[in-house]
Amino acid sequence: QVQLVESGGGPVQAGGSLRLSCAASGIRISFNYMGWYRQAPGKQRELVARITSIGGTMYADSVKGRFTISKDNAKNTLYLQMNSLKPEDTAVYYCNVIAARGDYWGQGTQVTVSS
Repeated sequence: QVQLVESGGGPVQAGGSLRLSCAASGIRISFNYMGWYRQAPGKQRELVARITSIGGTMYADSVKGRFTISKDNAKNTLYLQMNSLKPEDTAVYYCNVIAARGDYWGQGTQVTVSS
């Protein structure tokens, strides 16, 4: 059974930083594409960042230069370092894995950025 558990969200002031973590079980993240998505109230879920099995990365334009996606294969954990946070970054952040056997999501972690 695949499980993705996010943590690290919370309230933060604009300009601050947070690091999200996504602990995976039942699947090896080293073999799969992983990503972070977010969904703000009243908006569709959007891709924030993605990392490939060999470490290639891509980012949404809105977070380029501020967010960094990374992973620790030994810990089977995905990270999202978020710096220079803005109020428009407020959303529920979800971890995602795209595997041959399916597409899996975590339960989400709330990030709230106040001005």
